[in-house]
Amino acid sequence: MDSSASASPSAAAAADADRYTYSPRLRWQPEVEEYFAAAYGRERFARISEALAHPSCYSCIRVNTLKSSADAVMHKLMNLVDQNGICGGINDLEIGQLNGVEQEHEGSSLVHKCPYSGLENVLFVQGSGPHALHYDSQPDQSIKEVIVSRKCAESVLRGAQVYVPGVLACSSHVEKGDKVAVSVAIEQPAENGGWTVGITRGTVLQGLQSDAHYEERKGLYIGQGITAMSRSGIFRVPHGVAVAMTERVYKLPSFNDVLEGEIFLQNLPSVVAARVLDPQPGERILDMCAAPGGKTTAIAILMKDQGEIVALDRSHNKVMDILKLAAELDLNCIKAYKLDALKSVRKTNEAKNIGMAGNCATVTLAEDPEPCAKVDAEITDTSEDSSTSVVQTDNKRPDDKRYVSKADLRKNLRQMRNGPGRNNCSGGRVENSKGFLPNSFDRVLLDAPCSALGLRPRLFAGEETLESLGNHAKYQGRMFDQAVKLVRPGGVIVYST
Repeated sequence: MDSSASASPSAAAAADADRYTYSPRLRWQPEVEEYFAAAYGRERFARISEALAHPSCYSCIRVNTLKSSADAVMHKLMNLVDQNGICGGINDLEIGQLNGVEQEHEGSSLVHKCPYSGLENVLFVQGSGPHALHYDSQPDQSIKEVIVSRKCAESVLRGAQVYVPGVLACSSHVEKGDKVAVSVAIEQPAENGGWTVGITRGTVLQGLQSDAHYEERKGLYIGQGITAMSRSGIFRVPHGVAVAMTERVYKLPSFNDVLEGEIFLQNLPSVVAARVLDPQPGERILDMCAAPGGKTTAIAILMKDQGEIVALDRSHNKVMDILKLAAELDLNCIKAYKLDALKSVRKTNEAKNIGMAGNCATVTLAEDPEPCAKVDAEITDTSEDSSTSVVQTDNKRPDDKRYVSKADLRKNLRQMRNGPGRNNCSGGRVENSKGFLPNSFDRVLLDAPCSALGLRPRLFAGEETLESLGNHAKYQGRMFDQAVKLVRPGGVIVYST
């Protein structure tokens, strides 16, 4: 009996050592996995899948050169690393070669310039990992655990904290200030043939094998941290930090509230796409799928905030994100509209019958006017009941005219009298657009929506099927047709995905 009792703790320790590790396996739809295995070779595709489940060991920072310089930001970041440890306590890293150039980093010298020509406004901040971490519970205390969603875990692996909306389950006895193990719940095959997490938000964890997906979470331990609130608080409040990460499988810098307005965290290919577009001050640029606004603001900075950038997205909230980022970076040349990129081109020969008994007027639609622009109108009436045509002229563009009905004119006058309406960006609202005339932009950036299978870290890829992958290509082709019509002769289109 004594021998079995003494063997039990070692067995539990072995089970914990196996459980609290990070060795994820990226799940794919079987047909997709077979397709890529045939295309790349099974061994090579296995290496690709493994690499996708791990984040990069560096963070790429784009400097807002309208507010600061790369040298100045580099100096500030080095000081912050020394003083505040924004890199999570990364010290004495041994960095190898970067682009064939030997890089030496001692102590806090983890920030260095991008070595590629033309990207002088880009800095790299080095991280480290994966680290072998094993969760050690407090003496005389049971294991305390927090389970987070996949998307939350992907952000944590890139340096973020655990925020309240990302927490799915938590031990019942967690209080503010407790040390907790943080693991991630990944989608599992469902009985109906789909995928499901299988954990209802608010689930109580007992640290037992009866817990939801106890076995499946082996190898999905991403670190440990200190709770910023109790269990009841985590599932009661709508936002805020739930767990401040102290030990991470990947140690990457957190730039939350760091040098706001001076820097922007962005993947290097996105920075390159804006640079290849080569926007010039004074030009009119279209960003067709702009949210969340990283490339849009990069273009604005390259243009020195001179000219006009039209940013489109079909989601109201995403348009608001673009406007918020532009305001944070103090950029004024960006105009964001709610519009489906597939409807970007406005028809020039559109006509409407607005009269009766054969009386009709041609309606020539110009692009959306400035919000609340003053309008001069010349009204021609034939009788009270007959059709009416109105010549409406924008003071800012006197050559642009459109013929509208008297009823439309009265509606415009009411809007001017009553202030901004629901489609205006004032008061948390965004402006809608009906599209733009052909040949009206100097340059067009089309960063088309895609499967995003190459974004790292990616812990699950089972939502994509061969059919959905094919549909992405069709969708992108239709958007490209719109881009071709919108760019002026001799203009530039940059397509990226």
